[in-house]
Amino acid sequence: MSTPSAPPSLTTAPAAGGMALPPMRHKTVLVIDLVESVRLMATHEAQVVALWRGFVHFATTEVLPERGGRLVKSLGDGLLAEFEHPAQAVRAALALHRHFDEANRDLPAAQQLYLRAGINATRLYVDDTDVYGHGVNLAARVADLAAPGETVVTASVYDAIVVGVDADVQDRGESYLKHWPEPVRTWAVSPVNAHTPVVRLPTPAESASDFRPGVAVVPFETRSHAAEQFVIGELIADGVITQLSRSQDLRVISRLSTSAFRGRGTPAAEVGQRLEASYTLSGSYVTFGDKVVITAELSDNRRNEVVWAERLAGDTLDLVQLESELVTRLSEATSNAVLHHVVQRSLVQPLPQLESNALMLGGITLMHRSTPRDLQRSQQLLMAVIERHKRVATPCAWLAKWHIMQVVQGLAPEPAQAFREAIDMADRALDLEPNSTLAMAIKGHALCHLGDDVGASRQLLEQATTINPNDPMAWLYMGFWNTMWGDPALAVEACERALRLSPVDPQTYYFQMLAANGYLVADQLERVVALCEASLKHNRYHLPTLRVLMTAQHELGRASEARDTFNTLLSLQPDLTVARFLGYGSASRLRQRGANALRALGLREH
Repeated sequence: MSTPSAPPSLTTAPAAGGMALPPMRHKTVLVIDLVESVRLMATHEAQVVALWRGFVHFATTEVLPERGGRLVKSLGDGLLAEFEHPAQAVRAALALHRHFDEANRDLPAAQQLYLRAGINATRLYVDDTDVYGHGVNLAARVADLAAPGETVVTASVYDAIVVGVDADVQDRGESYLKHWPEPVRTWAVSPVNAHTPVVRLPTPAESASDFRPGVAVVPFETRSHAAEQFVIGELIADGVITQLSRSQDLRVISRLSTSAFRGRGTPAAEVGQRLEASYTLSGSYVTFGDKVVITAELSDNRRNEVVWAERLAGDTLDLVQLESELVTRLSEATSNAVLHHVVQRSLVQPLPQLESNALMLGGITLMHRSTPRDLQRSQQLLMAVIERHKRVATPCAWLAKWHIMQVVQGLAPEPAQAFREAIDMADRALDLEPNSTLAMAIKGHALCHLGDDVGASRQLLEQATTINPNDPMAWLYMGFWNTMWGDPALAVEACERALRLSPVDPQTYYFQMLAANGYLVADQLERVVALCEASLKHNRYHLPTLRVLMTAQHELGRASEARDTFNTLLSLQPDLTVARFLGYGSASRLRQRGANALRALGLREH
């Protein structure tokens, strides 16, 4: 399907004849077309037309209806469809690619049919017969980047899908597209586990250090379709996770991981399998004026059966109080059902209002994209949240981590000063919330990098893991401390524990990178390579991942692979020197191994 620079059907024109423009809605558009359609039509027209008609029938009667899609138009060698959610579009595209498999088995290579697809989520003008806007053009442009049989998606789609659940991904980096004002970041998506091995960690049953049952709290669903009601389910889940995570007897899956299953109707057994959780707490709620009624149920994921259920009622405003009666009752009932004793009560930190929550999550997501532009935007979002909520500790803690990310990505002019700014911002968070394990962990991590006070760094991380034994970030940084200064075996154990507590976290690539460092000091180099390759599939621009991968490849004697990784590293950070690398923090044994690899590959000292 050829795409002109400004096709009339895909652009937004001024209203003609006084006609009002159709409403704007947030939609996901899929553009899919036949590769080399002109050549195929010229040589085997009847055959191609027959096969294409069968494909359109398959798309319109099976794939699109089953996945909530609407066919906007068929153009003879391509389709344009729209969906409510990016995950629906991704799954539809993956299914459509398989249609010609059977026919291709009986055709010569030159006559085989393959599709390519592009997906973008954006606001569009939508009416009963068409969709309009530059977001449709972008979907067509990224489709041009796809190889035969491939689907390429934009950042708005990548951010909305769950990697490992909806699809696997391969970061394609930034591309300059025709008639597009700035580079566009894209990812290729593929069926889960279809092409690449998944790096799997030992399950809790295989770990001798943690026998606690795992609990996953999935955001509760509203029985109303009013958008303003959705935040209540988030408040319930956040409050219960915060309460349960204070217990020394439960392993509670992280909030970002369980959010992956919001609104999907995923069976409890599948949730348990993907999150390595023995139990799933889920439910629904309905509001009547200022009252809310919650229906909750706890499922045994191993037996796929409900072991406890209850209805609770209270004031809607109670959910945003520091100590919520509804959340406490639900937490205690859940804990009694799983462990037969009452969870230790603790204060529940309320979420900011929805708009602020979106700002903070956006800041966290962009921080981990690692490109200079994304990091700059991340800082702006986090500072906006801090300005709006001056007495909330969490955004201050994340901004402290932002300073660390500036250093590890080679973007801080004075690395030591950036680490001190991270410490100052973490101290600000601790002044607001002395028991913030996130702030403790990030401050401990900054001190670990600096190496000026290794003892204080360890003390902070131990305090964080004691206060909240289910904080994945605290365990991750405890693992890194042992990587830099302590026991390699403890480094591996702590990093694996962090990964188990956050199995489908959007920051999984970051967890995998730090775990790879632990395996490096433990001299398990093949494991280092596997973790780094898995990490780079999600973020190809993350310099620390490239550095540890290069070091492992060099020490394994894989000179060609190490050279390729080294060249990629220099292309992203052309001003890198050995002295600059060592300036990121104290010259620990880990950093010295990286410096040795850099020297061996020819990096200049200064």
